[in-house]
Amino acid sequence: MISISDKAIDPDALRRELFDPAAGAYCSFEGWVRNLNEGQTVLRLEYEAYAPLAISEGQKVLAEAQEKFPHLHAHCIHREGLLEIGDCAVWVGVSSPHRDEAFQACRFIIDEVKHRLPIWKKEHYVDGHSGWVNCERCATS
Repeated sequence: MISISDKAIDPDALRRELFDPAAGAYCSFEGWVRNLNEGQTVLRLEYEAYAPLAISEGQKVLAEAQEKFPHLHAHCIHREGLLEIGDCAVWVGVSSPHRDEAFQACRFIIDEVKHRLPIWKKEHYVDGHSGWVNCERCATS
């Protein structure tokens, strides 16, 4: 399951949803909003997503993970909207019969989500400026 949400992520509730008595392992990744990036002090982040494409591409990512790794369940949720320092921006969870598959599937999912989904991040800085991450430099290259 993949979702885009403007609500706070509750990792404990999501972990409980992945419980299966046949799973011997669980692995998760949480991406948090940090207060510093590339020497700039960050006040908050803003995420925008093209949800229809993000969901369809995210479903492909989870299907690929299911083919590559014999996990039982996987879920990924990404925030959109304004997020404050310390907020969970993205969460991935995998339950699997074995730990290695859980680790590998979780890593595969977050790497592919960050690479393939149309989700953009804007940083708001304490000096009043803001900028879309990895966008301005792409336009000037």
